[in-house]
Amino acid sequence: MTATKEEVIAFMKSEFPQSKCVVEAVSNGRATVSHHVGQNELRPGGTVSGPVLMSVADVALYVAILGKIGIVPLAVTTSLNINFLRKPSANERIIAECSLIKVGRTLVVGEVSLYSEGVSDLVAHVVGTYSIPPYTSKRSENIKTINSLKA
Repeated sequence: MTATKEEVIAFMKSEFPQSKCVVEAVSNGRATVSHHVGQNELRPGGTVSGPVLMSVADVALYVAILGKIGIVPLAVTTSLNINFLRKPSANERIIAECSLIKVGRTLVVGEVSLYSEGVSDLVAHVVGTYSIPPYTSKRSENIKTINSLKA
């Protein structure tokens, strides 16, 4: 089962209204997410803070997974490894491009490339793993609930 971009957006709006990430694209095992950079996202020295970059990468992984396996609210991050490569722009959105490397029955591994909008050089590279809960009737009910949000 997969989820469309619209289904993922509805789920994120319902369950994570505090997220500042914007779902730009969702396709088979891939996702693009953006995050506006404002004064609150900067650390001393005028660079985007590490926690913001990690958060954007984590959301991109989650969105790609939801797009691939459907709306599974209890999928959780089990590891997230980030390499900061260069200073991101304080004036441009952060763009996260995620690609899933392996989708297993209980674990999903993906990688995320983070960019400052309009710049082709990576600002960070992330590899993350998510744990997928076993399929249950409750998961089926969650999917029906999310589908009703779209209507």
